[in-house]
Amino acid sequence: MSDFIKSHKEDFVLLLEAGFVAIMHQDEDSATKLFKAAHVLDPNNVMPKIGLGYMHFLKLELKPAIVYVKQALEKEPHNEFAQALLGVCLTFSNDMGKEGVELLHKTQSKSHDPEIRKLAHNASDFYEKFIKAPPSPAEISGHKRK
Repeated sequence: MSDFIKSHKEDFVLLLEAGFVAIMHQDEDSATKLFKAAHVLDPNNVMPKIGLGYMHFLKLELKPAIVYVKQALEKEPHNEFAQALLGVCLTFSNDMGKEGVELLHKTQSKSHDPEIRKLAHNASDFYEKFIKAPPSPAEISGHKRK
């Protein structure tokens, strides 16, 4: 490891946090650069991959989102946040929704983290109500077809 990387190792969390802030400001270029820089400082940490997956999910780019989250899970198979995020991504996929909701239920039942359980519950509830059997636009607006 170079001296430069060693001297900036403590900046990992700052880069990671700045990456998530950039996502919230819809600055994909900065978010990508910040997550990649964080990865350089700590290549064994899965959070930069999760950040990139989350960024792609928010843009409904499901294939790259799933790829990044699965890469994180390859390194940390028991990462509950990554499991929940993968479940959410899968529920939005046309052909993998059932697999996604099953993963969400599994994550919800096994997690000790109340926020992860809440995320998994809300995402599976959303899937059941709006994705699995979506109401028609007329039903949403209160007008039913005759």
